[in-house]
Amino acid sequence: MIQSRLSRLAVSLCLALAIFVLPARALQIRKVTSPGGITAWLVEDHTIPMLAMNFSFRGGAAADPDGKHGLASFLSSMLDEGAGDLDSARYHARMEDLAMRMSFSAGQEFFSGSFKTLTKNRAQSFAMLKLALTRPRFDPKPLERVRRQLLTVLRQKTQNPDHVAFMAFKKLLFGAHPYARDTSGSIEDVKTITAADLHALRGRLFARSGLQVAVSGDIDAKTLGGLLDEVFSGLPEKSAMPETPKPVFDHKAETKVISRPIPQTLIVMGNEGILRADPDFIPAYIANFILGGGGFGSRLTEQVREKRGLTYSVYSAMFAYRKAGVFFASAGTRNEKAAEALKVMKDVIARMAREGPTKKEVEIARTYLIGSYPLRYDSNAKIASNLLAIQQDHLGIDYIAKRTEMIRSVTMEQIRKAAKRLLKPRAMKIILLGRPGTGRGEKAAAPRQGHP
Repeated sequence: MIQSRLSRLAVSLCLALAIFVLPARALQIRKVTSPGGITAWLVEDHTIPMLAMNFSFRGGAAADPDGKHGLASFLSSMLDEGAGDLDSARYHARMEDLAMRMSFSAGQEFFSGSFKTLTKNRAQSFAMLKLALTRPRFDPKPLERVRRQLLTVLRQKTQNPDHVAFMAFKKLLFGAHPYARDTSGSIEDVKTITAADLHALRGRLFARSGLQVAVSGDIDAKTLGGLLDEVFSGLPEKSAMPETPKPVFDHKAETKVISRPIPQTLIVMGNEGILRADPDFIPAYIANFILGGGGFGSRLTEQVREKRGLTYSVYSAMFAYRKAGVFFASAGTRNEKAAEALKVMKDVIARMAREGPTKKEVEIARTYLIGSYPLRYDSNAKIASNLLAIQQDHLGIDYIAKRTEMIRSVTMEQIRKAAKRLLKPRAMKIILLGRPGTGRGEKAAAPRQGHP
């Protein structure tokens, strides 16, 4: 049954891609170096008079100083709130007049920007971006308004069971390491952040040495080079951001129950994963796709949802920071079914670790992973975003061209080896949030610590 569903999905995908006009293999990616030495990856596309640019600086929320957790996120929300001679209202009005779009975000290890502009307004829009990066104002009124917005979001997160469960899982996995923290910070620390803190972080963070840029759209290399220098060449050469330490994992099984008066128990479970640069990453990615990353065709969905009706949604995923990888699986189930759902999930994961996938599952997964990839590149914005991610992972400018063969050439033995390495069913960190083991009106049993 699982294989027939996956087969239908793969066939449907291939038919859809038959009319796809911009396959990934058609992208011509060029490395551009400006006269001032700023480098960028460029995909020229002159069919539409606009361009998209994504860029990032090395350093993010993991480097927030003690007592100022949330500083990088606060900075990302303030850069379009006035710059140079333009206060917040006039800056936003000018952006609207130019029909430009600009936003910033702070991840654990990268501070990123997203920028879009029409060709006719290109020079003026890049000038607005330069102002945001080099002369932000951080005026009192918009600063306090943004602070209130950030605090509202943080308070809402404390009431979101999914967020609380995942953050608790990261705390079990990473302990006191910065990766365990919410990139948005804490309510207590966000209350204390000042304009001086924001100016100081901007001075440490925005530097040419940690800059990566990807551009797609209506611009040639020479014009782009001049604009890159206009925006970025005035930044300091060296970043002053501290290096994130490598986390230390204890590799011990641990279960924590977080009591919440809700009708469902949320399960988050996982362990240390695999770094993106590791040769086992792609074989492990294929194994995880079959396990729980492939949606309705995955083993976890088949066993937990369809055969037993224990949940509406169950999945697994893997991701990587610069210094550590993570594997996790998650589901939500009725409180009285939590123990059964957890056991089934662990059994499915253990079987994949022990036996690996079947040949048929691998063939179907390959078809999907290869066939769906061009959908990531069907707009200038997606192209710029994905090219930046490839740069951040140090995969090389030829990664898109190589990826198909990399997936096709992975052997069954490599996938089985990677699955065994990725999945550690006897050493997982497990969070159960809700009232596991109870039905309506019943009291929850005392939490059981350690290996379940």
